[in-house]
Amino acid sequence: MSEWRRMFEQTLALPPHSQRRRGRPLPSTAFRCVLKYLEGAALAQGAEYQLRLSLFDATYHHFFGRTWHSGWRAARVTPPRPARAAFHETVYFHTSLNQPGIAAVVEVVVAAGRGDGGSQHRSCGFGLIPLFGGGSEATEPAAEDRALKLYHGTPRALLHPRFQDPLEKNKYLMVMEKSHLQYALKPHQPLETVFHLLPENLLLSGLQTIPGLLPARGGASDCLQKPRLMKPVTCYLEKLRVQLLPSLEEFEEELLELLNEDRLLQASAVPGGDGLGVRERRLHVGVHNGLRFVQTPQVAVLVPEAEAGGCPGVPGMGARGEGQALVLRSRIHLSEMVPHPAFRVCFQLEYVFCSSGRAAGKALPGAGEAADMRSVRWAVWSPVLDADEAEVVLPLRGGAQRGPCQALAYRTGSSSRQGKHVESGTVQFHVSTDSEEHLVTGAETLHRDGDEPQEPPTPPLSSTALLPTASPRGPGLSVSQLSAVPRGRVPAQGAGITHLEAALGSPDAEPSAGEQLRALPFAPLQVPVAAVGLQAGSSPTLPSRASLARLHAAGFPEILDCNQEPVEVSEPGDPVSFSLQLEEADPLQGNEVVLQFLGFDRDAQDGAEGTWPQTIFLTFQFYRFPPVTTPRLQLVGTAGGLAVPAQLLVQLNKDGTLSTGPPGLQLRYLVEPAFLRPGEQRWFLRYLAEHSLQIDVWDGDSLLLVGSAAVKLKPLLRQGRAAVRTHHELEVTTTEYEPEVVVLGREAVRHGALWPLGVRVALRGRLHLCLANVGHLCEEAPGQPPSPQPSRIVPPPDGAPGSCIPLSAAGGESVPVCGTVLPALYPQPWCGGLLPFPGTMAGLGSATGAMALLPAGGWVSRARRLVEVDGELAAVLQSQRPEPRPGPPAAHSEAAAARRRKLRRMALVRQREDAGSGRMSQLSERCARHVRDLQIIDAYREHTKGESISRVLSQAITSTHTVRAVMGTAEFFEFALKNPYSVQHTVTIEVDHPDLSVILDPREWRHFKELTKSVTPVEEEMFHLRDDHRPQVYLRPKETIRIPFKYQTFSADPAVTVAQGPAGLGTGAHAATHSLGKSGAGQTKHIQVSFQVSGGKPIALLQVKVEPQPHVVDQTFRFYHPELTFLKKTIRLPPWHTLPGAPVRTPGWQPEVFVRCSDPDIICETKNMGPGEPQDIFLKVAGGPSPQIKKFFVAIYMDAWLAAPVQIWQLYLHSLQRLDVGCTASQLARLSLLLRGTPAPRRVRAFTSHPQELQVDPDGAFLLPANGIQELRIGVRPRRAGSRFLYLNLVDVESHQLVSSWLLCLTCRQPLISKAFEISLPAAGGRGCNKRITYTNPYPSPRTYFLCTNRPDLVQFKEDSFEVAGGEVYTIGLRFAPSRSVGEEEILIHINDHEDKNEETFCVKVLYQ
Repeated sequence: MSEWRRMFEQTLALPPHSQRRRGRPLPSTAFRCVLKYLEGAALAQGAEYQLRLSLFDATYHHFFGRTWHSGWRAARVTPPRPARAAFHETVYFHTSLNQPGIAAVVEVVVAAGRGDGGSQHRSCGFGLIPLFGGGSEATEPAAEDRALKLYHGTPRALLHPRFQDPLEKNKYLMVMEKSHLQYALKPHQPLETVFHLLPENLLLSGLQTIPGLLPARGGASDCLQKPRLMKPVTCYLEKLRVQLLPSLEEFEEELLELLNEDRLLQASAVPGGDGLGVRERRLHVGVHNGLRFVQTPQVAVLVPEAEAGGCPGVPGMGARGEGQALVLRSRIHLSEMVPHPAFRVCFQLEYVFCSSGRAAGKALPGAGEAADMRSVRWAVWSPVLDADEAEVVLPLRGGAQRGPCQALAYRTGSSSRQGKHVESGTVQFHVSTDSEEHLVTGAETLHRDGDEPQEPPTPPLSSTALLPTASPRGPGLSVSQLSAVPRGRVPAQGAGITHLEAALGSPDAEPSAGEQLRALPFAPLQVPVAAVGLQAGSSPTLPSRASLARLHAAGFPEILDCNQEPVEVSEPGDPVSFSLQLEEADPLQGNEVVLQFLGFDRDAQDGAEGTWPQTIFLTFQFYRFPPVTTPRLQLVGTAGGLAVPAQLLVQLNKDGTLSTGPPGLQLRYLVEPAFLRPGEQRWFLRYLAEHSLQIDVWDGDSLLLVGSAAVKLKPLLRQGRAAVRTHHELEVTTTEYEPEVVVLGREAVRHGALWPLGVRVALRGRLHLCLANVGHLCEEAPGQPPSPQPSRIVPPPDGAPGSCIPLSAAGGESVPVCGTVLPALYPQPWCGGLLPFPGTMAGLGSATGAMALLPAGGWVSRARRLVEVDGELAAVLQSQRPEPRPGPPAAHSEAAAARRRKLRRMALVRQREDAGSGRMSQLSERCARHVRDLQIIDAYREHTKGESISRVLSQAITSTHTVRAVMGTAEFFEFALKNPYSVQHTVTIEVDHPDLSVILDPREWRHFKELTKSVTPVEEEMFHLRDDHRPQVYLRPKETIRIPFKYQTFSADPAVTVAQGPAGLGTGAHAATHSLGKSGAGQTKHIQVSFQVSGGKPIALLQVKVEPQPHVVDQTFRFYHPELTFLKKTIRLPPWHTLPGAPVRTPGWQPEVFVRCSDPDIICETKNMGPGEPQDIFLKVAGGPSPQIKKFFVAIYMDAWLAAPVQIWQLYLHSLQRLDVGCTASQLARLSLLLRGTPAPRRVRAFTSHPQELQVDPDGAFLLPANGIQELRIGVRPRRAGSRFLYLNLVDVESHQLVSSWLLCLTCRQPLISKAFEISLPAAGGRGCNKRITYTNPYPSPRTYFLCTNRPDLVQFKEDSFEVAGGEVYTIGLRFAPSRSVGEEEILIHINDHEDKNEETFCVKVLYQ
């Protein structure tokens, strides 16, 4: 017996239960189990014991896998310790059945003697080792060994019908007293590297040999701790040819005859013209190591040799015998072969049949439209080391002999002229290897059935272990191959074949493996953006006393507490301790959060970056309130003799003048428990304790971003105080991302810094902000417990007495009276009154709708007229009445006035004449009109009666549940579904909205129940999915079960933002108050869930009312990108334990990060880079036309079920028109832009982000004509070399609207340096110094030169320009300013000519000491 056959037969395993194999396969989990010793009083001295380990499914009472046997060990007694049998054996396995009911069963077997001198094996106890806990995660490894409790008997007791899970519930099992098994079980991650060599659910000892692995290093206790793979060898199979005997035609004819006979017997039909035809001939080729296929077998399509025609590489018909053959047009590429005696290449010939009667329009009941596949032959080939190339001939096998594909193969019983050993046919092919490899084959001779070729000795193994490379697959089946029907075949429907091929073939299959390009390993180097953005509170800046005095004297409005007293100002740097219990016990549960923006100071070193704005506005978002864009605020300077003049914020009137009210801008947010969802008060407190408020500062004139600031909200926690108030001085910084920067691996996050390479941060100014929180009393009594969590169980509608069932059909009302329900039915109007229905109490009908008292003492509402509650009927009645015709327009003349007077006189005369008879005619006309109305009402009721009754019956079985949904957060609830019938039913659940779904996975169901602390049970394998992916559940008579639902949306509802707060702050508004109210009716959406039995009959309806709520934004990002291009950006996450809301786990635990985006057209993904590596989030966004701004959200999760996000990011993509500029540092480059006018003329002005480097002409405001073209001239003089981004905005100066925007992509070169100097200067408060440099005019004529530098903050010129005669020498005077820090600076001095072209550049190296 060969090594492969021995390994294959010894490792055959039982499959899991059929119910387990129906679901989608999950990732497999690897385990390492160490069985140490058996100890207890039940062990006998000197007896030999053995441990047997098996896998067991307690849910279905099913053993699976293969039982592992340990060696025999004798028990020894060492007083005072009881008898012990030491094993110390290690078992490895992996399984994808991540269910709580999966366990490992340990059986203790003793060798007992018999009377004839032999021995027999008896089971003396067993125990269960749970592999998974309550969820899908593997059982947490213990710090020490575990003791397994043993039970009397054999594991066959687990198959008893009365066995219950868990084991403790079984009263029939007896525990073995004072006996246990010491073991250790934990996940074994290194085993994941050899999953392709180990079959699932197979228990292997650490001492067993695994084909494909090198001998393990280290001790025998853990031989798979660091598995080492053998080096794979690539080989190619060409000119493949399959010959079936006696001939292909006779073989297929006999096969079809037998299949048709069997098909007719199964269908109980008579023979007719319909039958099966050959649709496809397939050959599965794969590498098998005796345990499993190393990779999924490749699927190739074989064609008859006559149809192959003149295909190159295919031998002719005379090459092998006289019969026909099946040939392969291309070659097969095998990259997973390993030089080991147990590795074999397996071939399986498969035929695909289809019905031939479908073409005539008649098919037998047993045929169906799906393809029928049959395995007919298989073969195994063992490669040997011989020559570079060889021809191989293998015998094909069939019959009941078990093959590697685990499928029974067809075998004919007829004899053959060729002999018994070749009656099944042969497979012939040519073998070759890569030029660098030497795995070749010798010609195998034909052996008799059951014989195996002589196995060669194991070749010497290389010391280098390589993983099999992901090479392209061989010639698989493609859709085009399946749709093309070869000649001589029966045409069949291709849909079923195509679906079948998609499951068997390779997804990347190509007609030829040699034409497929092989991808090289490549990692794109992209600069990641730090996700933390602003380090709020990392280096708090306390306002100085002079600053506080200046702000106090400015006259800002006072903030008063609930007693109308000023709130005392506390230091923001004081540590604030957060106690949730103290906040919940506070009697002042109402919180009035006040944000007061006071002033904006310019940084002393900001002079080189840009001009200081005259007006600003702020954008931010607090908690779940809508985003706020403040009105434009004027910066007004104050006198104080400071080095940097401080500027206060003053509001502007509508006409642009300064407001006469107090300075500053004050916003109030009311957060009261009455407007919060149940349990949200605790979320709000944690938001204040853990989050920061990010504020963006914008230039009010140019609409350019000045910078951003962040402030921690923890000082807003009152902690039992009536009110708190703090002053903050926030640093406003701007961030520039330099393109084309190479990332050097871990250098991006060196020393724990979160700013990656290529990022420049500049301080622009300081924003003065006052935060306050004033407590208020609410309607709830002090000391009440917090609001309970909402119920997660939706009960079914109950028709018991005393319950109100809504039966209103057309607006009628139902009121419970005396324990029953009185339906308000359709009233019958009659000539000004109401005629009650038969069976109802007289006197209920009234046109006034007053209350009436019943004899039993109950009150009911009077029914209203049908016209009053049905708008459609009212419209029909109104259309039947004649409308008054408008008279001709009166002419403004004396004749018209006289005519009107005559008409009035005639009307008065007729009125007096008909005074007696007119009343009777009017009454008869009114009665006729009422009769006509009653006829219309009666016809309308008959028309809508069926619909109204159906609606009433539907409302009787309808339950309503309200969900207040937040983007990204899953809302979980259960619906109690009851079968009202006395027979069993299979109920189909239909949901009409994709955001609401049934939780099908029991692990996800259990996860949400743990989060919501629900105590209802979880049922395994509860649902069955139909072909249309609708879940079904089986209900016994009168049974009630709970159906888990989850509502989760990732789309941001724009209506929520508009409705949850004011539309905006108008110009000149002194203060605005924001209240967190409930969603309006316009935003609510209704989702219908129907529970239907057979025939589409509903037994229950669930109406889910969804009220969207705003969500919290944790971080805001703004990106500027060229229009109509893709933005590809990588955002680096900070360490996960620093994120607010991250789960608390043990040290060293690395969570898996998941991301979702609110826009489905945006690609958002993350990849796990391994333990200890930084986590990045990749975005790919399509930009729109300029100046469009795309806004979207990204939710970040740390649990696989996406229950609640730990972070929600708000991202803006500003699409700008791109303009590429190539220039030289300090040299002026000129270009122009064409501005296209809008439909209306506008007064516009161009603003730049760097005025010192980017000039525009015209510089001021100018008129842009309607639909015209205006030229805008631009001059670019960059100060430093490299790639940079500059921004240009065209703004309407009257409406302050952005008309157009440009992104200037600079590629700046460094000029040639002609001279270099070096000086030393004192730093940190030292005095500057004067220096001189000489320059000689190289030209014979006089020239004028201009001076500029890249560091105007460190050096100044005595004269910015000078004129020197030809050949003369000029002395340039320099004034060097002191630096605040010690270091080295390189200052470039550029000398340009009259055309602003660079003549020479000097480099001055300054050492600040």
